[in-house]
Amino acid sequence: MSSPFDEWFGKRRRSMFPDIDEMMKEMEKMMQEMFKNVEQQVPKNLIRERKLDDGSIVREMGPIVYGYSVKIGPDGKPEVRKFGNINAFPNVLGGGLAVKEEREPLIDVIKGTEDLKIVAEVPGVSKEDLRLTANENSVTIESVAEQPHYRKTVDLPDPVDPKTAKSTYKNGILEVTFKLKKKGEGGVSIKID
Repeated sequence: MSSPFDEWFGKRRRSMFPDIDEMMKEMEKMMQEMFKNVEQQVPKNLIRERKLDDGSIVREMGPIVYGYSVKIGPDGKPEVRKFGNINAFPNVLGGGLAVKEEREPLIDVIKGTEDLKIVAEVPGVSKEDLRLTANENSVTIESVAEQPHYRKTVDLPDPVDPKTAKSTYKNGILEVTFKLKKKGEGGVSIKID
């Protein structure tokens, strides 16, 4: 049996901070809406159901990966690079979320005096399932495995000689090194007609 004090305090406690109570209800509603939007945007092959020992069925989504790295560039300004398989993460509540089947690996570009190194994190893939293609201005890293599927084209800060590429892959880390393309010194003489 409750006392008059308990009844008064219970009523007071609920109405003592009505703005906070209302804000919490709104946040719960927003979270429910967000999860509903996420589930609608996930590719079907990233949704699985499994049966538990007690016979109940659990629905799982994923992997859903989103991250970013920040590095100070040569000009002193921060460079923010995202990775994962989520596009337009800040717009979750507006329905602008897009989950892709393929993930973008975390990539770092390191420029030396005579060479350029690309370091990519592609865990869970065998060396045989990785494909690399390059030209003077970009490198494409792709895994051809069913899962996890990675794909990213990296624009290079300086032209490279793709024929000088050397790569290694160990413990989920791919490293590709190129010689920087030498700039022509004198140019070509052109005849004027």
